[in-house]
Amino acid sequence: SHSTSRQQNHPRGHYGLTSPISLALPNDMDHAHTQKLIEAMKPFGVFEDKEELYQRTTVLGKLNNLVREWISELAESKNLPPSIIEHLGGKIFTFGSYRLGVHTKGSSDIDALCVAPSHVERSDFFQSFFEKLKNREEVKNLRAIEDAYVPVIKFDFDGIEIDLVFAKLSMPTVSDDLDLRDDSCLRSLDIRCIRSLNGNRVTDEILRLVPNLENFRLTLRAIKLWAKRRGVYSNIMGFLGGVSWAMLVARICQLYPNALASTLVNKFFLIFSKWDWPKPVLLKRLEESFLNLPVWDPRVNPSDRYHVMPIITPAYPQQNSTYNVSTSTRAVMVEEFQRGLEVTDEILKGKSDWSKLFEPLNFFQKYKHYIVLTASAFTEEHHLNWIGLVESKIRVLVGNLERNEFITIAHVQPQSFPGNENLYKQSGYVSMWFLGLVFKKVESAEKTNVDLTHGIQSFTDTVYRQASALNILKEGMKIEATYVKRKQLHYFLPAETLQRRKKQKVSDVSQGNSGLQCKRSSLGESCLGSSKDRDSRAPSNSSLLNKISKLDASTAETYVFEVVCGMQSLISRPNSKSQVSPAELEASVALRTSGPPIGCTIPGYNTVSQLRPCFVQGHHKLSGTLITDPKSAAPKQHYSPTSK
Repeated sequence: SHSTSRQQNHPRGHYGLTSPISLALPNDMDHAHTQKLIEAMKPFGVFEDKEELYQRTTVLGKLNNLVREWISELAESKNLPPSIIEHLGGKIFTFGSYRLGVHTKGSSDIDALCVAPSHVERSDFFQSFFEKLKNREEVKNLRAIEDAYVPVIKFDFDGIEIDLVFAKLSMPTVSDDLDLRDDSCLRSLDIRCIRSLNGNRVTDEILRLVPNLENFRLTLRAIKLWAKRRGVYSNIMGFLGGVSWAMLVARICQLYPNALASTLVNKFFLIFSKWDWPKPVLLKRLEESFLNLPVWDPRVNPSDRYHVMPIITPAYPQQNSTYNVSTSTRAVMVEEFQRGLEVTDEILKGKSDWSKLFEPLNFFQKYKHYIVLTASAFTEEHHLNWIGLVESKIRVLVGNLERNEFITIAHVQPQSFPGNENLYKQSGYVSMWFLGLVFKKVESAEKTNVDLTHGIQSFTDTVYRQASALNILKEGMKIEATYVKRKQLHYFLPAETLQRRKKQKVSDVSQGNSGLQCKRSSLGESCLGSSKDRDSRAPSNSSLLNKISKLDASTAETYVFEVVCGMQSLISRPNSKSQVSPAELEASVALRTSGPPIGCTIPGYNTVSQLRPCFVQGHHKLSGTLITDPKSAAPKQHYSPTSK
């Protein structure tokens, strides 16, 4: 009767909500497969123990008291009457994984919302409360990302990672029994406060809409583990974040209300590997409200029509939680859905076990061409601020690369890596990100030059200008982008990160819905866990690294952008009608940025911006044809922000 009741409440006939609901009851085999799934997940620490749960609860209690104390102190500084200060209140709400009940052991952070009364401004949160946190001994790794879509303060509190967002309500006090599900709490709020409140409102609505919480939570744990192992869990990088994965799982739970987790995981991959993107995923109908706030609706909002993988939040005002997804990241995720379907089909047939689903992706064997993006700063504090900003803008670089007519995939690895010892000595604190590139097959046999100059420099200009606007740009903050081939990655990463599994079959996978094709290699060893290691390579490796990235001493006081794009994407074989295969695609590209554009002032630095070409000779042998011809590159079209 419960299932029938839930079925009658399901929205129908709108945006893909017309799929039939399966009422089949689970059998003994389903229970057995689910138990095996649980056993396969245990080694990864996805189930939190009671001690950690107690620690998180304690931390949230301390943080709640700290917020109340800050709100009272702020009221005193603004000369509010003592009678009002006594009843101001203030409260911490949780959302995301912790609120959903799927937080993991050891590594999962807590998404929290600070709700304050009307006398508290957002500037107070990012200034006086930030300073209050800064003076606490138990607070580490504190940084503010004020320009994010949902502005946030990130920090560790007694070893627990906290992402804290802020919303002030248009009421003088915040009571302990405040219910954020009531739409009236959104009245007269600015859009950033509404976005912050939506985290909690969406999480509670998801929990309300699923037919069986236990099955939902176990399935979501499995999908989140799979997504992290396969490198597709990162909203900031253009993949899906926790709330988007939760909504996809919730939709499957609606379609199969009686199914156990093992079946739900398989149906998850079945449904979404065949989903007709960009048809949106919705948990209920889009609703109107007396508040008349903007909601996701491509019929009304032209910008919504460009979303390539819309997953719509169920709480008013409904928004697309996947606005960061690009054609490249969608293509990567669809490929992973297809692999997940193949693997879970084998598991349910008894031909494999659940551990295969959670085998990690070896990103560094997947592609032939890579861009290494390096962000560095002289001090640890500056570095934390700098990498937070750079990371939030990497999807801009992905978008720039996608717009290049010769690139079909620009796949960023969400995990960052520390710089090796040589980079650390040269630049201070260093973080690196890696992007895999797939170049389009060119029909013509003529030499083709691919120029990435504009896309790279446009990205770096965006980062530097944002840093300057936020007043966080300091001496020593640099971004460097270097093109490398797969065989050159060992100059940047330790051998254990790049270690390859036994050779497996490589096949072409067609991306039907996205219209992208990419040659991809199969599974490899995990790159997880090795990113914290310092450089373990031989000292001689520094010589090539210096050749790739070392600045000329004469330019140390200027900002230099060096680039050559002499990429021969397709070359005729001598005395032959045949062409070079896509697998033989080679490139000779060196990219470098080493400072901000005009208009971004750093104390102690010359503010004159220079652009100059610099060739890095590359000898690439293609089927008997030796390429040593950087002169064949197309004329450089240097991008200058002042030309705008």
